[in-house]
Amino acid sequence: MSVPTVLFVCVHNAGRSQMAAGYLQHLAGDRVRVFSAGSAPADSINPGAVTAMAEEGIDITHNTPELLDTETVRDSDVVITMGCGDACPIFPGKRYEDWVLEDPAGQGIDAIRRIRDEIKARVTELLADIAPSTVRSLTLGG
Repeated sequence: MSVPTVLFVCVHNAGRSQMAAGYLQHLAGDRVRVFSAGSAPADSINPGAVTAMAEEGIDITHNTPELLDTETVRDSDVVITMGCGDACPIFPGKRYEDWVLEDPAGQGIDAIRRIRDEIKARVTELLADIAPSTVRSLTLGG
């Protein structure tokens, strides 16, 4: 069986999609390929998202926002959008989900933690669905 590929897309690829990709990579390891991108990428990752993920033992400091391209969507099995509207191309045979999540941009750390925790729950559900045998310990250091 091939390794499922998941693409997380938000507008700036600086917060929500980076946190989701960080969680999925952490929980699934090499049993899922993970990509993230933005329809209008920021220059850098949201520092609050970096801090919130570090609290979970997940380092996203070296990630950089990437521009969404058609090829990455085509190569993905599951495409999760987070507030980027119609910017993501649609291909038949792919699983698409739109996760309605608050944007962490400009938010304080408490709000970012709430968004992070909601992302963690959704990523855990997604992983259990696409690769049930790959779920690791969900304590993630806390």
